[in-house]
Amino acid sequence: MFQPTASFSSFSVDDVEKARAFYGGTLGFDVADQMGGLLVTVPGGQTVFAYPKPDHVPATFTVLNFEVADLDAAIAEIEGLGLHLEHYPSTPEMPVDGRGVLRDPDSGMGIAWFTDPAGNVLSVVTRAAAGAGQP
Repeated sequence: MFQPTASFSSFSVDDVEKARAFYGGTLGFDVADQMGGLLVTVPGGQTVFAYPKPDHVPATFTVLNFEVADLDAAIAEIEGLGLHLEHYPSTPEMPVDGRGVLRDPDSGMGIAWFTDPAGNVLSVVTRAAAGAGQP
């Protein structure tokens, strides 16, 4: 039977030093050198490995989500760091507001996206509020 002892995510970057400055400096996470890449410790103690890839092409999907209690406060903090939200087209299945934020009025969940220097898509997301969507 498959019985791992832990798990972590990884993604590529085109420039390890820019990734170090972003994740360690801009976002303020703990960053350690590991096997030519970076081991990033994110809030909650989980780790993510960012490895160098010369022909890096950013994924077209979110590679890392940061759960927050207050989405609007997190967006303000991100913008205060000089980062900009991504604006994806609004569709009936994914109705985003004018700032590019997806909010589900039924569940209370919300999500906003931004990118790292390598173009990897990151998000801040708030889960459903207690009682949200309840009559």
